[in-house]
Amino acid sequence: MQKFDFLVIESDRSRVDAVMSALHFLGYRPQRGDESSAADESMQAWRGVYIGQVDDEAEAERQLALLGDTATHVPMLLADDSAWLGRFTATSSPFTTRVATLAFPLRYEQMAEAMRAMYARLLGGQGNGIRFVGQSAPMSHVNALIRQVAPFDSSVLVLGESGTGKEMVARSIHDSSPRRDKPFVAINCGAIPAELLESELFGHEKGSFTGAINTRKGRFEMAEGGTLFLDEIGDMSLPMQVKLLRVLQERVFERVGGNKTQHCDVRIIAATHRNLEQSITDGKFREDLFYRLSVFPLELPALRERLDDLSVLITEFNQRLARRGLGVVRFGTTAMHALQAYPWPGNVRELSNLVERMAILFPHGEVRASDLPEKYRGQQVCDEVRSSDLLAMMEGRAPVVADISEARSPVSTLGLLPEDGLDLKDHLADIEVGLIRQALDATGGVVAHAARLLHMQRTTLVEKLRKYGLQGSMAA
Repeated sequence: MQKFDFLVIESDRSRVDAVMSALHFLGYRPQRGDESSAADESMQAWRGVYIGQVDDEAEAERQLALLGDTATHVPMLLADDSAWLGRFTATSSPFTTRVATLAFPLRYEQMAEAMRAMYARLLGGQGNGIRFVGQSAPMSHVNALIRQVAPFDSSVLVLGESGTGKEMVARSIHDSSPRRDKPFVAINCGAIPAELLESELFGHEKGSFTGAINTRKGRFEMAEGGTLFLDEIGDMSLPMQVKLLRVLQERVFERVGGNKTQHCDVRIIAATHRNLEQSITDGKFREDLFYRLSVFPLELPALRERLDDLSVLITEFNQRLARRGLGVVRFGTTAMHALQAYPWPGNVRELSNLVERMAILFPHGEVRASDLPEKYRGQQVCDEVRSSDLLAMMEGRAPVVADISEARSPVSTLGLLPEDGLDLKDHLADIEVGLIRQALDATGGVVAHAARLLHMQRTTLVEKLRKYGLQGSMAA
């Protein structure tokens, strides 16, 4: 049987029904105070209390005492006409910071907002500590959803391509929730053989199978009171799906080889890169389990859908590298243009790996498009090759092409004309754009300094930036 986690103290029967229904809808497991005669830790894990009309002071005090030590920190909802309102909202009251009031007739939206605001106060700065980096519209939407669902115990299903950061979302939800002081336990359901997954989830007794030399706790026990993250849930075998469904419905399980029923109090967050609805059609995933997990679906955008976040993501990864003792790296304008044009099949994980690789190769340096691994370079490297060739000729040196694969231009050097000719106007424009970008890279995007390098007036350079659509590179 599930543990009760929200105490309801109310003398009005109609209000009791309204409050209990709203709390059930928000994912809590409420218990009426007048139905409990004594505190029972095996059956209760209080996360909040509601106090409404109080007809019998002594009986209400008895019910409030059921909270035990948790009374010093659990959130409190008070009916705005409760006789105890003044007691808990007075300036001198230690309860003031964790009290929210409710008006009747009660609306679900009102209770949800009251709980959300109350947890935001309790969490303080931690409540806004979303780990997910990004300022683009898709990421603002994701972070808003994380903040909305975090205070409640509703199951969350995180969807998205591999590498988009599904575990980071799960951790953000946990860290912004009332369970943040309890364990966050993750398990990759697709990385563990089907025959071992049951033991990993539920634990096993000594001697229950070959190699079980000791009794071992499973992930459900490890996560007690906290959050269990089931990654790649779409790869779980059908027999295991049946066993998991029972635990989610009944909140009880037995260790492998054991016969003792154990209760569990965990929040479930699952994730997958698969299309579970298609898997249901194909007979590979249970429909009832899908609806049990997908109370609050949250879909992550691919990196190619949030390219506006490239700069802030690179900054974040540089900060992490610095904490590890690695040198940070700067990506120049041409490199950033190349990264903007890349499709990022590996998403944020691929970008993180690239930043680390460049930080090792160019510690505290600047990366240009030609420094990137070949698949990331795109057309930007052609501009650099043409520009470097022109500079070399202006200085009386022979043009140098680093690698024929890097120079995907119709002209590998300025001295050779292709057999089918070229558009001289467009070619000279490409060279000019390349030189302007190099000057901006060298001066950190400061237009006045770049103009001096190119021996032209600042106003002339500004006109060329507008002509070629390079205004985004302007800093001053």
